[in-house]
Amino acid sequence: MGNGGLGRLAACFLDSIATLNLCGDGAGLNYHDGLFYQKFYDKKQSEQKNPWITEKSWLTDTGLRFKVPFADFELDSIMYDIDIPGYNGTCNKLHLFDVATVDENIIHDGINFDKTDIKHNLTLFLYPDDSDEAGRLLRVYQQYFLVSSTAQLILKETKERGYDIKDLSKHVVIQINDTHPTMIIPELIRLMTAQGMSMDDAINEVTNTCAYTNHTILAEALEKWPMSFMRKAVPQLVPIIEELDRRVKEKTSDARTWILDNEDRVHMAHIDIHYGYSVNGVAALHTEILKSSELKPFYDLYPEKFNNKTNGITFRRWLLHCNDELASYIESLIGSEFKKDATKLEKLLEYKDNQQVLDKLCEIKKNNKTKLADFLMHTQNIKIDTNSIFDIQIKRLHEYKRQQMNALYAIYKYLDIKSGNIPKRPITMIFGAKAAPAYTIAKDIIHLILCLSELIRNDNDVNKYLNIVMVENYNVTKAAKLIPACDISEQISLASKEASGTGNMKFMLNGALTLGTRDGANVEIAELVGDENIYSFGKSSDEVIKLYDEHSYSSAAIYESDEKISELVDFIVDKKLIRIGDPVCLGRLYKEIIGKDWFMTLLDLKEYIEVKEKMLADYEDRNTWAKKSLINIAKAGFFSSDRTIEEYNNEIWHL
Repeated sequence: MGNGGLGRLAACFLDSIATLNLCGDGAGLNYHDGLFYQKFYDKKQSEQKNPWITEKSWLTDTGLRFKVPFADFELDSIMYDIDIPGYNGTCNKLHLFDVATVDENIIHDGINFDKTDIKHNLTLFLYPDDSDEAGRLLRVYQQYFLVSSTAQLILKETKERGYDIKDLSKHVVIQINDTHPTMIIPELIRLMTAQGMSMDDAINEVTNTCAYTNHTILAEALEKWPMSFMRKAVPQLVPIIEELDRRVKEKTSDARTWILDNEDRVHMAHIDIHYGYSVNGVAALHTEILKSSELKPFYDLYPEKFNNKTNGITFRRWLLHCNDELASYIESLIGSEFKKDATKLEKLLEYKDNQQVLDKLCEIKKNNKTKLADFLMHTQNIKIDTNSIFDIQIKRLHEYKRQQMNALYAIYKYLDIKSGNIPKRPITMIFGAKAAPAYTIAKDIIHLILCLSELIRNDNDVNKYLNIVMVENYNVTKAAKLIPACDISEQISLASKEASGTGNMKFMLNGALTLGTRDGANVEIAELVGDENIYSFGKSSDEVIKLYDEHSYSSAAIYESDEKISELVDFIVDKKLIRIGDPVCLGRLYKEIIGKDWFMTLLDLKEYIEVKEKMLADYEDRNTWAKKSLINIAKAGFFSSDRTIEEYNNEIWHL
């Protein structure tokens, strides 16, 4: 089901599928210890197991069991269900598959375990460390376990309903989200041919059943597995994958579209595109990038397959549930229709010049800031000023999301205050993020943020005006407290890299103003609210793609030619920080930014600082700010997952 935004997106989609009374279930693994529980020790992230499953859980044992075959052994798959109720009372299911032999006792020293002990580890962790071969192989075992269990369930249900599997596509649609479930295509073909179908018929039927969503162009979501892994883990799929590849090579001589490359690697996304009937991106810009750049050879082959489905969120969860004061006030102004039809939020525009309404919005925001301040004091003993501007960046820690650029802004602000430029109003910069355990640079960025936080907290010249907070173990529960309290929503990914984003939508719905690049759904937010109600900066996706294509970006050149930028970057290894932090971590990040900077932190840094400073100044005009906030709330209805799912159904699923 995914971590962070994608995991939560899946939850929003299942909610909307049920709400719209569509017959659609989810499938995933029953992870026992989640991703990990994040703790901060010595200003560094440490990972601990995070037991998800309690005695009183929502899991229902269905009694269904499936045999999942691997090369050297077979595992029993246990199917649990979680009820997914819609707003209208309809209830669908999330199917979670587990291994009968899983053993949490093999976990030691945080989240370490024997990655080769598949029978005991398969469903322990979401996204286990894949920095070595054993970890990567474990991913293959996990993926096959999920798809084999799901494929067997689908064929079982098809027969029980009296349908012939030869007509599978008339009764079933399988939406493949990113490439992790790709093996369902060869697995279904295997199972259907084993039941007497010809290879041609099975391939044709599966192709008309499966649809593929690309959620990101990053390599981790466009998996390429060595065929040696397949031979070792799931040899039964090897001849099918080879046959699928043979048919592609008969069709096209363009090696960029082949399933098996010259290094004997299987390109999972290529299977999805060739042997599925629909390929969609998740924001208008993202889909155009897929068509014109990332997947262009496939678009040239199958233009009819490509379409866009801009992501959405369930506003009932992200407004009614987490910001009841705002939701109640909106209802008092425009009635309750918006709970079922989010586009009705536009009625708020009638009040954009109403002083009483604008004042009330500011009051509600202040109340939410107080609630967050109380929560952070209670959970982390952190004191924050509720009269300050809450500038919040909460999302997975990844260089492309550019938390490091925000940290460089914090350095800028620290040095600016030290030089005597006192801001009109204090600023509280709040981060929440987990870094993948093996992602060293991401963990170094967390270390930098925590070092800056301590430096500023202990500096009496600065701490009255600037505060940096890193929320420990950021998760959905904490997001529900952070988002209603936010003034400035940080959506600063490198243009072209964030396919959509959903945090940007949640913040917008709760009245925060977006500070963002022209990336993902930020583009559509800008179109909806108008340029005057969003703060945009940075190079465009076309410019960024060109820099990659021409290999013409040089962070070192920017660093060496710009005194201001070099001053900020140099501060990472300033003695003030070195005294507080780990010189190895800080030094490594410093060298990474100057020497590589793959996601172009320095490209947009100066404009980012400039626009952010303008934003802080604009905040002082409280009426105009409140008006911008109201317009954002009113226009957020487009980003309802109900609309997204309606589009999936009308244009892809036809349920």
